[in-house]
Amino acid sequence: MIRGLLAQRRFAPFFWTQALGAFNDNLFKNVLLLLLTFVAVPRYGWDTGLLNNLAAGLFILPFFLFSAWGGTLADHLDKQRLVRRLKLLELVTMIAAAVAVWFELFGLLLALLFMMGTQSALFGPVKYAILPQHLAATELVKGNAWVNLGTFVSILLGTLLAGVLTSLDGSLERAAIAGSLVLIAIIGVAASLKIPPAPPSVSGRVAWRPLSGTWQVMRDGLAEKRVRPALIGISFFWFLGACYLTQLPAWVRDVVHGSEGAVSFLLGAFAVGVGLGALLCSRLSAGRLELGLVPIGALVIGVSGIELASQTDFSGETLALPELLALTEFWRMSTLLGLVGLGGGLYSVPLYTLMQLASREERRARMIAANNILNALFMILSAVFGIVMLSVLGLSLTVLFACLGWLSLLVGVALLMRNPRSALRLLIFVLVQVLYRLRCRGRQHIPATGPALVVCNHVSFMDALVLGGACPRPLRFMMDRPIYENPWIHWFFRIAGAIPVDSDRRDPGGVRRALEEVSRALRNGEVVMVFPEGRLTPDGEVHTFRRGLDLMLARDPVPVVPAALSGLWGSWTSNKDGKALTKRPRRLRARVLLVFGEAIPAGQSPRRILERRVRGLKRAADQSLSKHPGGPI
Repeated sequence: MIRGLLAQRRFAPFFWTQALGAFNDNLFKNVLLLLLTFVAVPRYGWDTGLLNNLAAGLFILPFFLFSAWGGTLADHLDKQRLVRRLKLLELVTMIAAAVAVWFELFGLLLALLFMMGTQSALFGPVKYAILPQHLAATELVKGNAWVNLGTFVSILLGTLLAGVLTSLDGSLERAAIAGSLVLIAIIGVAASLKIPPAPPSVSGRVAWRPLSGTWQVMRDGLAEKRVRPALIGISFFWFLGACYLTQLPAWVRDVVHGSEGAVSFLLGAFAVGVGLGALLCSRLSAGRLELGLVPIGALVIGVSGIELASQTDFSGETLALPELLALTEFWRMSTLLGLVGLGGGLYSVPLYTLMQLASREERRARMIAANNILNALFMILSAVFGIVMLSVLGLSLTVLFACLGWLSLLVGVALLMRNPRSALRLLIFVLVQVLYRLRCRGRQHIPATGPALVVCNHVSFMDALVLGGACPRPLRFMMDRPIYENPWIHWFFRIAGAIPVDSDRRDPGGVRRALEEVSRALRNGEVVMVFPEGRLTPDGEVHTFRRGLDLMLARDPVPVVPAALSGLWGSWTSNKDGKALTKRPRRLRARVLLVFGEAIPAGQSPRRILERRVRGLKRAADQSLSKHPGGPI
């Protein structure tokens, strides 16, 4: 559970370190913008638009200059020590900022904003590169979900606290701002001291080449075929997020006709939505990299964004937040913006996990640096997009928001069409969770990459769905051709990647063709699931494995993972008390246990050994269910 991670030293200190850093970043940025707008501009007559754009540029520029160097540092140094040094840099910067706030040195504050951007650019690569060293592969989705939640909540709290502190009077305001910046930095340094060691992945000198290094990291990142989709996908998320959050104040002014409090409330709805989406992603993924959530998240963003754009203007007079909270339309708008954020959480967490898992260990931090650079480019592109839509073309905010919604919807549809199997697998998992109280053990024994064969006892017609939904990787599976060719569900089995097989009696050469398809799948690095008994069990026990299993392994020696199902015997899809599917269902939400055993290395798994392993796992699973007839397994 996520709460379990927060109680462990290998994750909790880093979580609080990065969350406090994000909190201080946004507190400092928003305090600076408010001080410039309401103090410096009236006092010195400076141009507000110029100052705001200058501040944004000073914070983003370090991501182009230093992200590549930060990635190289994270690959070459112990990440624990690097994080501590960066937190000390933050503390020094915040002490200087406290002095600048007290004496109202606005030029120094702008320079320190560049320093904070530098610290963030250097911290970004280590932020996601350290997680795979401290968390198991099955915990990465949970860890990333929690990091995303902490980041967005910190952004929200930092923004809100900035408004509260700058509303104070005179010296009290300056003292509160200065004290808060330094105190949060000190707590962050203290949290970083508890982070466990994270040894470097490569050795050698670290050269500082800001411009050429940035270009090289970008080129390397986009050249990695497995990493490239994650980089582009995450950057698209930041493009959307920057568009929504940048235009939100104008939306509140022109559509909602609300005050500054309404901006904070809607920003909070978006941040909470992202956090809930991240947690929901963790729940639905169940420890797996679930790329099927990416198109679903994009579709949620698209549908919610289009509906948000269709909201009509409120009353023409400016309304305070308490007045808006009495309006059903405002709550509807807040819910829609929260759903946009929720879709963003579902969309982004699997992509961050893919980026971590698909990156080679010795280059992981540089791949994350490439992601940060690309994110900054897409955020600048979002500003250009807003200028073109609103200023050059003279379109309304409603049209801009509608374009964002339709763009997200098209991306979601395109992703579904490109890889429907991932989304289908997710739906299978949800269906299985609805039908059964399924518990799994030993999923870590499925190899993270490369080919593998999963062999399991065959209890019911639901076995393939249960295994396919619970396995941490997509499964191909063999099934009878007559069922595969059923016109009502043929489309489902085709998308799911089922391999039809027929007896030689009905189709001479059918078995040979099926074995060839299994061989192609294994040689492509896929995981294939087989039921070596060749039929549903007539009595609930494991029966003799057929020799076809030996033929498969002789043709393609791959690791074999034995598995066993318990709890499905007696369901209407099993052969107990009559032929499967011919009886009335008598129970719902049955307790089912799926156990994966340790993988047997390639070439060491004759079917007799595998049969004994599966029988042993089946006995252990049956005993576990019988010992806990009503409680958790």
